[in-house]
Amino acid sequence: MPHLIFCGLDITYDHRVLEPRPWTEAQSTWAAELLPTAPVGPVLELCAGAGHIGLGAVKDTDRALVMVDVNPAAEELSLQNAAANGLAARIDFRLGRMEEVLDAGERFAVIVADPPWVRSDETSRFPEDPVLAIDGGGDGLDLARTCVDLMDRHLSDGGAGLLQLGNLAQAETIAAYAAAQTAGRLTLAESREFERGVLVRLSR
Repeated sequence: MPHLIFCGLDITYDHRVLEPRPWTEAQSTWAAELLPTAPVGPVLELCAGAGHIGLGAVKDTDRALVMVDVNPAAEELSLQNAAANGLAARIDFRLGRMEEVLDAGERFAVIVADPPWVRSDETSRFPEDPVLAIDGGGDGLDLARTCVDLMDRHLSDGGAGLLQLGNLAQAETIAAYAAAQTAGRLTLAESREFERGVLVRLSR
């Protein structure tokens, strides 16, 4: 089974999940930088895949991590990676649709999300990637919008959501959605562009 070093962690993955992209270490690093001044409470990772981004975010903290994915392979690999890196005691994996597995009263200091963002009619351009992990619907943003909705419901006051997208145009679309859908409760605080994607920080 292939593996790689991600944020100093030994991460195992296979063909059932998206291969971890080295550039996404930036999402883990950004989350880790926010945690010292974030509200109390756990971190939430949506669309966890192999679990590398969330694990990278919390590895040098004492924060608990709730991981969510609909893919049973993601649960298997995330828990395996947590155990291999001595983090199993702090992990709570929720298998299912992300809008269905969180309790209404749960609040998180930081939420990281790596949703699919490829348009459904363009997924054939990436034959090496599992369709489940990259198909974002008609405009590529179906699950990204769900992530924003969940950040609105579950971020603690003063918390931050870090969302991975494909490009700045998608970031602008999501920023407009967040502003309209949350009545200003979530605002786009910053975008960072990388060679293979964009990270946006939504603040509450």
